[in-house]
Amino acid sequence: MPTPVRYPLVSQLAPLGALLTAPGCARAHLRDTLAEWDMTAYQEVAELLTSELVSNAVLASTNEQGHPVYVNGHLAVVVFRMLAYPNSLVLEAWDLVPTPPVMRQVGVWDESGRGLLLVDTLAQRWDWKTVANWPGKCVWAELRASRKAEA
Repeated sequence: MPTPVRYPLVSQLAPLGALLTAPGCARAHLRDTLAEWDMTAYQEVAELLTSELVSNAVLASTNEQGHPVYVNGHLAVVVFRMLAYPNSLVLEAWDLVPTPPVMRQVGVWDESGRGLLLVDTLAQRWDWKTVANWPGKCVWAELRASRKAEA
């Protein structure tokens, strides 16, 4: 008899340096984990949201010149975590900067700045939070299974 699944399922990637390679590492972890959890129906949108959330965490961890910041002499890190429930998936990106994320107004020809707009459009819900004993913030997005995918 199979063991019943206890929700939430949780998978957290080891802390990643706040570098341009972090989103790709998080996407690879997402793909592998969704396959293991038999939740690949979320993959396409979840990969896009993961990319945006982790990219924003990396961006929050850089200085005005675009160089990574150091905290107490160590490269800033970002953490990517996934929580699965019977009918939803929550993606979290943690960084070391407590300032809230800001959805920017961008022009038609701007090459960046649409990340949170994309998150707002694709996720059923999203928000951010601070947590005791963590110096920064967590930005999260929730995806829900469609009725068709549940059938």
